[in-house]
Amino acid sequence: MRKILIPVFAIALLSSCETTKVVTKEKGNAQPTSKVLSKSEKAFQSAYNEIKLDDLKKNLYVIASDEMEGRDTGSPGQKKAGEYMINFYKEHGISFPKALGSYYQKVPSTFMQQRGGRNLPDSENILAFIEGSEKPDEIVVVSGHYDHVGTKNGVVYNGADDDGSGTVAVMEIAKAFQSAKKAGNGPKRSVLFLHVTGEEHGLFGSEYYTDNPVFPLANTVVDLNIDMIGRDDPENRGKSYVYVIGSEMLSSQLKVINEAANRKTNNLELNYRYDDPNDPDRLYYRSDHYNFAKNNIPVAFFFDGIHEDYHKPTDDVEKIDFSLLQKRAQLVFTIAWEIANRPERITVDKK
Repeated sequence: MRKILIPVFAIALLSSCETTKVVTKEKGNAQPTSKVLSKSEKAFQSAYNEIKLDDLKKNLYVIASDEMEGRDTGSPGQKKAGEYMINFYKEHGISFPKALGSYYQKVPSTFMQQRGGRNLPDSENILAFIEGSEKPDEIVVVSGHYDHVGTKNGVVYNGADDDGSGTVAVMEIAKAFQSAKKAGNGPKRSVLFLHVTGEEHGLFGSEYYTDNPVFPLANTVVDLNIDMIGRDDPENRGKSYVYVIGSEMLSSQLKVINEAANRKTNNLELNYRYDDPNDPDRLYYRSDHYNFAKNNIPVAFFFDGIHEDYHKPTDDVEKIDFSLLQKRAQLVFTIAWEIANRPERITVDKK
């Protein structure tokens, strides 16, 4: 996440026309109560189960390794991380937007320098894409930045949480959607998996995308942005929670969808402490969702808080709570699944 100086396991399909729980725990009954699954519920359950703790761990140990040199914007290490991500998508049969012609959207150094990016070199956003079966022109975006702050005085800042955790979560969510598509149950709307660059220096990659969208912003339904979901902060130590920011700023429906998805999956504590544009920490403005929100696109930002290793060389993989990371990734997948498959797109009814 950009630094500024300003002072379940109960599984459910959340389709709008089908809201039956798949596995529940009845009050006073320690044993799960199974219910008959519809075809669409089975598709959801199977895809949901593809978000695996061991795969999150495997990918994060690579993305946040010393070999990636802290993934500073445009650096050789960041490019290595990008190549690893693209190979992951190729391995799972997940392609790129046809209009783009590759997984890369170049973000020119001139663009970043004009916005205060000093001497940053050219960099790239990385885009993977699954086309919708019924409403392919409507786009659900799942985003996270894959850059970090690089190496300082010979010390690698690995950024395992910031935002290695979001990076591997987006990859696993994409894999889950692709598994459903392979089984003949792909999303009705298209889903764009957007890994942006230059976040730490000024949200440059997401700004470049929204200034130069591959898909019209008018057709973009939502941005679900994941930035730091692998740790806990001091005031929530040991809790199963996630901060959610911005979910009711532009659409009254999005927060309702988020909370329904949460109740019917891992039932995390959804913490809205920072869910205010006037909050002194200004987190609504500090990650890549904001560049979508300022274009009137509903957003939800998922975040674990400011912990003691934020922007320090000690933000390492060994400190990641992978069980909590998995639960948070599953929540975002469930929300994306609902939005991608509901009959009508969510509405913008707030300003």
